[in-house]
Amino acid sequence: MADLLDDRFTRFNNKLIEGEDFYMEKGYRVLTKAYLTKRGYCCSNGCRHCPYWPQHIKGNTNLAE
Repeated sequence: MADLLDDRFTRFNNKLIEGEDFYMEKGYRVLTKAYLTKRGYCCSNGCRHCPYWPQHIKGNTNLAE
């Protein structure tokens, strides 16, 4: 089971492009507005660049003006 989780984590991380989808800050990955918009929905994790309004509502697909 651990191998399956590691494989999913590796596949997810290999798809993200630093500088386009995220940037690193103090050891944390900060997702960009462009990536969050491309993903198409809010995850409700309190992302700094959340493009949805109202912000931080899981499943919200309404982009802010």
